[in-house]
Amino acid sequence: MKVRLLCLLFLFATLPVFAQETAWIRINQLGYLERSAKVAVLVSKQPISCSDFEVLEGEKVIFRSAEVKAYGKYAAFTHTFRLNFSAFGRPGTFRIRAAGVTSPAFRIGNDVYDGTADFLLKYMRQQRSNYNPFLKDTCHRYDGFIVYHPDPKKDSTHLDVSGGWHDASDYLQYLPTSANATFQLLFAYYKTPKSFGDAFDAWGNPGKNGIPDILDEARWGLRWMVKMNPGPGEYYNQIADDRDHAGLRLPNKDSVRYAANKGLARPVYFITGKPQGAFRYKNRTQGVASSAGKFASAFALGSLLLKEYDAAFAADLAKRAKDAYAFGKQFPGTTQTAPGRAPYFYEEDNYVDDMELAALALHKLNASPALAQDALAFAKQEPVTPWMGADTARHYQWYPFVNLGHYLGAAGPGADAARYREFMKQGIDKVLKRGERNPFLNGVPFIWCSNNLVAGIVTQIRLYREVTGDASLAEAEAAYRDWLFGCNPWGTSMICDLPESGTAPKDPHSAFTHLYGYKIPGGLVDGPIYGSIWNKLIGIKLVHPDEYEAFQSGLVVYHDDFGDYSTNEPTMDGTASLSYYLSSLQEEGTVKKKSATRRAR
Repeated sequence: MKVRLLCLLFLFATLPVFAQETAWIRINQLGYLERSAKVAVLVSKQPISCSDFEVLEGEKVIFRSAEVKAYGKYAAFTHTFRLNFSAFGRPGTFRIRAAGVTSPAFRIGNDVYDGTADFLLKYMRQQRSNYNPFLKDTCHRYDGFIVYHPDPKKDSTHLDVSGGWHDASDYLQYLPTSANATFQLLFAYYKTPKSFGDAFDAWGNPGKNGIPDILDEARWGLRWMVKMNPGPGEYYNQIADDRDHAGLRLPNKDSVRYAANKGLARPVYFITGKPQGAFRYKNRTQGVASSAGKFASAFALGSLLLKEYDAAFAADLAKRAKDAYAFGKQFPGTTQTAPGRAPYFYEEDNYVDDMELAALALHKLNASPALAQDALAFAKQEPVTPWMGADTARHYQWYPFVNLGHYLGAAGPGADAARYREFMKQGIDKVLKRGERNPFLNGVPFIWCSNNLVAGIVTQIRLYREVTGDASLAEAEAAYRDWLFGCNPWGTSMICDLPESGTAPKDPHSAFTHLYGYKIPGGLVDGPIYGSIWNKLIGIKLVHPDEYEAFQSGLVVYHDDFGDYSTNEPTMDGTASLSYYLSSLQEEGTVKKKSATRRAR
């Protein structure tokens, strides 16, 4: 009897081991447009074979395919396969079954991306400084006091630079990321104006005001940028520094004091074109053009798009754009953000992309041959953004992560357009080459903010497809799109609460969620990082048991855990950089819906 009892106990003890999952099918949880490329990825930690698969509607098999490609070992998995079901385009809710493994349910339909670009704006509004519509309160109203001004009479004096957005889950504010975010929002409206609604006013409160919400958000950024450029030749690059990292609190509860006699005001850094840093660590600034170019491009596109809504503001922006561009030409080089007590800062090392974009954005205001010549000369100096094809890079070393100037040139008239298209394709080819041997086709380096790189390359592929009609890149574009929504080693979306009912970041590195349980919907988190980098970062300690432990590897890790600021912190500029891509998918779906309706008639 005792022997029998011991055998039973052993059997029950070992059941969870034998029942443990070892294989999964990764899909885009948000879904697929009816006629888009569609590929799921089967991953396994044990030997497995797969030569075909099925699409299920309920329990009924409605599609079979042998479009399977094996990729072998990748990250935590020993066997991986790409399952291509692009030929299946029927709308509905389905699952995929392969090698005895069944995927989560997903939708196919031309409306699956409707409202997603507007959804991102929820996070942007929550990041607002001065008046914050989520908190219904003000914050950082006393910014700031000037540092590094060459005039002793102005240094340490007050300058009103309140407004704009907090950069991430801390409350620093940077011109480079804010200007890029502003341009990205404007660009999304410029390309797909019908994809955006009007449900909020200029302050970010519920209620229509006759202006698309994305323009309201972009104008919030532009008005702050004007404050950071209070006069001719006077430009500022950041508010606060890492002294801000003084514990968790909501922005309206901020109590950090930077100087004994300045109250709650924070330092605002004058652009000098020379190295800066509050304490031991200094940046490697050598020039102003990277920031000046970002001022100019956002001001120029803002002027173009806001004319019908605010003519006086648009005229002021046009003048500021010209002045900033001239400033950048006068003092070429890069302005990096200033560190405080820690050695981390945004190490931007390129500026010709910013000046190229500025020239082409200004060209839309004034079709000057000189601006066109300038733009191409800048483009030739950096035909490929240097992170593309690289294995690694320093933090924000090559920024922005996508050169939208190449697109503006490629979409323009004249012989130069072909050169810009060539530059776009060179960058795409380098990234695709690097990813061709892994099952997710992901060729971005897993550095800090790798999801921003994914947003950059998927945007460049889509824009290149638009200007060339090159359909051969459809699967590559879909791979990067799907990575962000769950077709990745962890099976999670990388955008907070998108989709709400699926697997998406729920415990991001944010005081909003960690202290108060407030959701931060729409925020794109930093994303996966090399294991070799993650293991060396300062101050990371997981708060909860790792739900993705089975999927971590020496190659790359990701955690949906407050304690991991390197992979699970949303960023304002990363979020804004997805606004065009998601709005373009909504526009594509709308076009296809209309086409289907016409055919039905």
